[in-house]
Amino acid sequence: MNIFTAPPTTPFNFLSLGAGVQSSCLALMAAHGEIGPVPDAAIFADTQAEPASVYKWLGWLTAQIQRCPHPFPVHVVTQGSLTYEVLKSKRCGIPAFTKCEEGIIGKLPARSCTVDFKVTPITRALRKFADIKRGQKTVTVTQWIGISWDELQRAKESHEPWSQNRWPLLELRMRRHQCLEWMEAKGYPHPPRSSCIYCPFHNNGEWRRLRDEEPEEWQRAILFERDLQLVKGGTGNMSAIPFLHRSGVPLSEVDLSTDEERGQGYFDFQSECEGFCGN
Repeated sequence: MNIFTAPPTTPFNFLSLGAGVQSSCLALMAAHGEIGPVPDAAIFADTQAEPASVYKWLGWLTAQIQRCPHPFPVHVVTQGSLTYEVLKSKRCGIPAFTKCEEGIIGKLPARSCTVDFKVTPITRALRKFADIKRGQKTVTVTQWIGISWDELQRAKESHEPWSQNRWPLLELRMRRHQCLEWMEAKGYPHPPRSSCIYCPFHNNGEWRRLRDEEPEEWQRAILFERDLQLVKGGTGNMSAIPFLHRSGVPLSEVDLSTDEERGQGYFDFQSECEGFCGN
């Protein structure tokens, strides 16, 4: 697998659209003809749990692509409501943090949210659009993924024998800040961060942004955490209480002040989502 060179051409090319900085830049670059061939379509997997800013951006981006010299359709697919499935399922489904009676903080390893609500619906859509037959092993689909140079460790081969992954931003050695610079040069605004409102991978900066800029979504995250704790905490399938913040403190009570506000230097080594969510 050479992640820095475009793979052999295939009859179908689809762009996996997370609606974040990298994939939005990639989509617009393709629509401007700076990366080819023109994708057959971009596909956005909707968990039905994104903040309002992401859906607003997706609508703007879809319209903007159609105004470019090389337009292509944007399809929205969904597995249903992630919120509903997480709260009704016997498994948590999201990588929440946990705190036991002794106060020890743990973390659930499961990432079924990404697999079930991002990867699976996109794969299903690719099979349909490219008319993939059962048992097909011939590679006929290339899936473009918006991974930039500063996160190249995320590049992985396709698990499907009929598809191959391509990372055009790696071919161009583009970093995230260069994606923003490209968009600024074209007069485009900055995309919002694309991830579920209650994603435990949020760092303090993103939790603050949600609280300060999208207060209704912040309240939704608080209510979701309370519901999650009520449904999952102390049950037979989860012996520790789940939390969305790594501190094991409820969102409504967590200290989100910056290191500077606390009189310290700036250190923020929080984990971030590594899947299809934020690119």
